[in-house]
Amino acid sequence: MTRAELADCPRWARAFARERKDRRYYEIVEDTIPQEWQHRYFAIKDGQGRVRAIQPFFILDQDLLAGASPAIAAPVERVRRTWPRFMRLRTLMVGCTAGEGHLDGVDDSSWQANAHILSSAIVTHARRLRAPLIVLKEFPAKYRAVLQCFVQGGFARLPSLPMTKLNIDYKNFDDYMSRALNSSTRAKLRKKFKAALQGSPIQMSLVEDVSPFIDEIYPLYLAVYARSKLHFEKLTPEYFCTLGRLMPDKVRFFVWRRDGKIIAFTFCMIEGDAIYAEYIGLDYQVALELHLYHHAVRDMVTWAMAHGYKWFRSGGLNYDPKLHFRHVLDPIDLYVRHTSSILNPLLKLALPLMEPTRNDETLQKFPNYKELWGEA
Repeated sequence: MTRAELADCPRWARAFARERKDRRYYEIVEDTIPQEWQHRYFAIKDGQGRVRAIQPFFILDQDLLAGASPAIAAPVERVRRTWPRFMRLRTLMVGCTAGEGHLDGVDDSSWQANAHILSSAIVTHARRLRAPLIVLKEFPAKYRAVLQCFVQGGFARLPSLPMTKLNIDYKNFDDYMSRALNSSTRAKLRKKFKAALQGSPIQMSLVEDVSPFIDEIYPLYLAVYARSKLHFEKLTPEYFCTLGRLMPDKVRFFVWRRDGKIIAFTFCMIEGDAIYAEYIGLDYQVALELHLYHHAVRDMVTWAMAHGYKWFRSGGLNYDPKLHFRHVLDPIDLYVRHTSSILNPLLKLALPLMEPTRNDETLQKFPNYKELWGEA
């Protein structure tokens, strides 16, 4: 189905209602992030033709070596000088273009039933759409038992760069520091926080809509985006502005100013007893000197504690400071299959060389690193 066809679908209005990224988020992403992707939606219907679940997907040209080590990527780049599409495939990707994927449904049993239906039909649909590669993009580990039907259907499960989570069930930030961190880490953090006190004070504010000052914060997002080694979606000013207007119940923006100038911001979402730090923007003219990342984390966690939240969750990348803050990994998985029964076994052999987690030494220092592969 297309978005236009979903307009009169009662199920779509309630899709992903239990998630922070409900159906409004998918619509905002499709409307505000102009990529060369075809957004479509699988509709799972009952015997009477009523839609019981909606599963978003999109089609793109996927670089199979996006997360590979430089030792593998470098020679491939030389081949691409004469064969530009080498190791790139048209891909049907189930999930969300800007964030982790989820299964639509009203309870665990509906997840199970919908996953079985989708796994039995998706290869046929991919072939019709001329997409030889199928990927379930970044589904949280809670779905592993439910999505086992995809593994039984020839899909390989491998880890994507994980999210992280931090238990913040403490009275305040000082209580967290004294009980969760060792003395060495506390001393280093206090030194970083002290650096931010030099000169003019830094002031934080909380807003739901950043439209009035989007021209100030968007360059800060681009500065962080440009420094990242891995890229997928590139967000737009319209994305941030529309989120604040259409999802004020789930969106929070933290903004830091110094002498009236915005020097940092974070986009967060709330769900249950958790606050999710989704994206950050920093003014690198002062960010490193003032340790703005650490300053921002402290302020967000302090606010979350004061408002009763128990978990501080964050997206992938930038793992070193999260390790020292005592985050643990929150695994998310990719499920990958080639539509060719001949090529799929070869792809499954090559996938471990392409997945990105084995190339990140910091990840291996987390105490639950083995959970990325489902190991205890």
